[in-house]
Order: sequence, then structure tokens, then C-alpha cells
Amino acid sequence: MSLSGGRSGIQGKVMVVDDTPANLHLLEEILEAQGYEVRSFARGRLALRSAQLEAPDLFLLDVNMPELDGYEVCRQLKAIPRLCDIPVIFISALDATEDKVKGFAAGGADYIAKPFQIEEVQARVETHLKLRHALQAERDLLERTLSGASTILLQFVHITSPTLVLRSHCIRHIVHWVTRKLELAQSWQYELAATLSLVGCVAMSNELFERAYGGQRLTDEEEQIFRAHPEAGARLVSNIPRLESVAEIIRLQQTPRANPCLAEELRTGAELLHLAIELDQRIYRDLSFHAALAQLRDPRFYRVDMLDALSDYAPAAAPFDLRQIAIREVMSGMILDEDIKTTGSRILLFRSGMVFTDLWIQRLRNFARTHGIQEHIRVRVPRLDP
Repeated sequence: MSLSGGRSGIQGKVMVVDDTPANLHLLEEILEAQGYEVRSFARGRLALRSAQLEAPDLFLLDVNMPELDGYEVCRQLKAIPRLCDIPVIFISALDATEDKVKGFAAGGADYIAKPFQIEEVQARVETHLKLRHALQAERDLLERTLSGASTILLQFVHITSPTLVLRSHCIRHIVHWVTRKLELAQSWQYELAATLSLVGCVAMSNELFERAYGGQRLTDEEEQIFRAHPEAGARLVSNIPRLESVAEIIRLQQTPRANPCLAEELRTGAELLHLAIELDQRIYRDLSFHAALAQLRDPRFYRVDMLDALSDYAPAAAPFDLRQIAIREVMSGMILDEDIKTTGSRILLFRSGMVFTDLWIQRLRNFARTHGIQEHIRVRVPRLDP
């Protein structure tokens, strides 16, 4: 057989699985002649293990193999979130219609019958790699576009309330941890929903948010205002194209199990966001993380696998910007980065590390008018990167 035809202009990693050494060697030669990086395996289990360590761009799978046949290998690949989008081409002597249908039902993208033509293998592999690269490029562009749009909302939150920024960072970190532990598909949607989960709170005062989030007593009207923030946030986010699912997850953050007909992807996102917010609220109320987690260990309300994924969670410190600002510019949620003393007698009034609330801001301004303190102070401002 001639391997002529020149190198493909497409780069890619191809994993070949075939229990016949002659076929394996021939396919290696065909693909390497095209410039692809090839890894070969005679058993499906070995291929599965290798793919989880380093994912290829495409699989070429024989069907008739010992231990696991190609159909089962494909089904297992499609059940692994980080591998499920990789195209699988079956290559088999079984060329009856029912065999091909079975391959597509297992998750295959194409089917090549043996004995195969070299040109056909080259053409189909190149076509599917081009499609995969095009989909990846489109996905990257979409994520950059959505990130830019969400950045506008985040900047709005930054201006409005450093407290919201700090809490949003903590919620997102919890969601990020669980999505990585459970290898959840659509993790970018879940993390973006967490980042924007409190954006509806910009419609209320910082003082009301802090009392509501801290579990303090509210009037009926205040409770109604706070409970309405997910709907307000969802309306804002739904105006961004392609973020309809993110908006729905935000809307359902307080009632993730209210709709039994909800799509599984949305239910998972809403349940995860609900858990992360409930944890963060307890931490905000001065509970340790593990004490907060213990309070939520009830399978009637929270998914056990998500709770278990957090058993070794380590809360991350939020990033901050250091700023020198006028006292009149201090906002709730900012953190004092220096001791403040009276200018004359040098009496300590406020200690470095204090988190400003509306009450402490008022006291600071009162002292500035009556006791003589510096006009500008150094503070740390929570930063929530998109």
C-alpha cells in the first residue's frame, strides 16, 4: 500500500485501539505520515486509562476486541465529562447496517469498514479533526465574548458594593471546587452563575444585604426585597445572548428543586449554587467551614456527592486591590489596611484589618469631623476577576 498524499495541514493527537498488531502498525504508519501524533493500544482498558491522563483529539476504535469491545469503550468515553466531546471513528470488519447503527448509538461520529482504503482513513480523520478544531475555536470565542459581557456586570458590582464582590468570590470558589472534584460538564456555566449570583442585590442597600445575608431579623418588606434578588439578577443576565441557562440557574438559586421537570443540567447548576450560597452565608455568620458543612448534611435538601466533594475543601482568600482613598469614598466591605489614630493625642480609633460596615463607616466619618484624623486612608478592596 502507498502512503502518499502528503502531510495534513491539521495537527492533532490520535489514539488508535485495535487488537490486531498488523492493523495497529498500518494505521500508525498512515497517521504518522500525515503528521499526527499517534498513541496505539491493543486493549480498550489501557486506552481508557491513558486518555484520562492525556486526552487525544480523536479516537480510532476497532469493534471486535477482547475484554471490552469498541462499542463499550466508546460508551465509557462518552460518560467521562472531559472526554465526551472527543470524536470517535469506528473501524471494523463488521459493516452491516445494524453494526453501524450500533456504533452511532454508542456515541461514534463515523464508521470505516475493513478492509479500508488509506485515502478514506486519511480523509475521514482530517475531516473530523478540522471539525473538532473549528468547534474548539468557536467555543473559545464564545467564552471570551461571554466573559467580556459578564465583566461589564462585574464592574457594576465593583462600583456598587465591595461586600458583594467578596461574597461572590467565595461562592464561586466553592462551585469551582465541586465542579472540578465531580468533573461536571458545563462547569463554565456553573462558575459564571456563581460569579453573578448576587448581581441582583445591587438593587438593595448594603446595610440590608448585610443584615439579610447575616441572618438578622428583617421586616416583611425587607424579606421580600431580599428574596426577589435572584429574579432581578436573572433578568439582567438573560439580556446577554447565550447566557439563558446561566440566568435560569441564578433564578433558581433559592428553590433548586421546585420544578421536577427541570433539565438535568439546570437542576445540577441550581442545586450546586444553592449549596454554595448556603455554605457562604453560614461562614459569613462566623461559623467555620466544616461546622457549616455539617449543618447542611441532609440528603433531603442537598446532593450527597456535592457535600462529599467538599469534605477536604480549603477556602481561598479573595484577591484585593490596595488603594489610598478619601474617607468620604469608603464603602461597606472594604478592609482597613492601616491603624487610624487621632492626629493630636495619637489615640487608636480603628485597627488595621477591620471590615467596614455601614455602621463603622458612619463612626469613621463622625470621628473625622470631631477628632481630627487623616483625610485619606489605605484600604483593601475585594476584586472579583471574570
